[in-house]
Amino acid sequence: MRKRALVAVAALLGGAGLLWAAAPAPRVKAPVVPQRIVSINLCADQLVLALADREQIAGLTKNATDAEMSGEAAKAYGIPLLSNSAEQILAIEPDLIIGMPASRSAALRALPQQDYPLLDHATANTLDEIYTSIRETAAAVGHPERGGALIARMQGELAGLPKPGKGRVAAYYQRRGYMTGTGTLIDELMGRVGLVNLAGKLGKPPLSQLSLEEMVAAQPDFLIVESATDVVTDQGSEMLHHPALSGIPRISIPQAWTVCGSPAYTAAARSITAQIARIDGDRS
Repeated sequence: MRKRALVAVAALLGGAGLLWAAAPAPRVKAPVVPQRIVSINLCADQLVLALADREQIAGLTKNATDAEMSGEAAKAYGIPLLSNSAEQILAIEPDLIIGMPASRSAALRALPQQDYPLLDHATANTLDEIYTSIRETAAAVGHPERGGALIARMQGELAGLPKPGKGRVAAYYQRRGYMTGTGTLIDELMGRVGLVNLAGKLGKPPLSQLSLEEMVAAQPDFLIVESATDVVTDQGSEMLHHPALSGIPRISIPQAWTVCGSPAYTAAARSITAQIARIDGDRS
């Protein structure tokens, strides 16, 4: 299964709020500004990189430097990458572990009983939920003012954003015919720019498969695709270039902007808006 599906499955296990790992030993108060932060989730990686000082970060996930998966990949180079190993986490002796959720991590369950401070994030499928994750992370890493500043910047980037979709129908179509449904970040993005999600019209779940024939029959006004599939690299991406789909206008955005609820949300919204405007302009 492709990387997005793996991340989506992990994210759907979400919990929320700042909590402490259960341990028989007396609880140790977390420092106001933690100095050995470990992220054990790709989405948490991006928030930590955006809000913590580099020297505070002791470990990130192995996908943190993957530009196709993370909107903050460039900032992650040089920071230790962890392979979900209990031994690696134990060696770091972190004073804050952030995940989605951290408390259900197999690596943490394998550790001897410890009293590590944990921040459990819920899956962010709306802009308000992204803002909540930013505030929680900023406070936990000791820089609450950075959270406020980042949210203000995002709000500014979205201020006055038009809705060029005008109620037209779009499908977020992925390799091997996977389609993203309602209750997801993609669905929220579509609504923000005035598009209607085809998956919702068809009554599909958050992740489903739609055959090429079914997509052609549905005739959405737009296909939204991941930019990594703009060229054919395998059979999974080849189906997206079938001649039967050639008449449906395409909007292409990086997977890294939508795989997690992150600051990259604004880049995705602005890019979709600009591409719809360009498509409409070409038609006129």
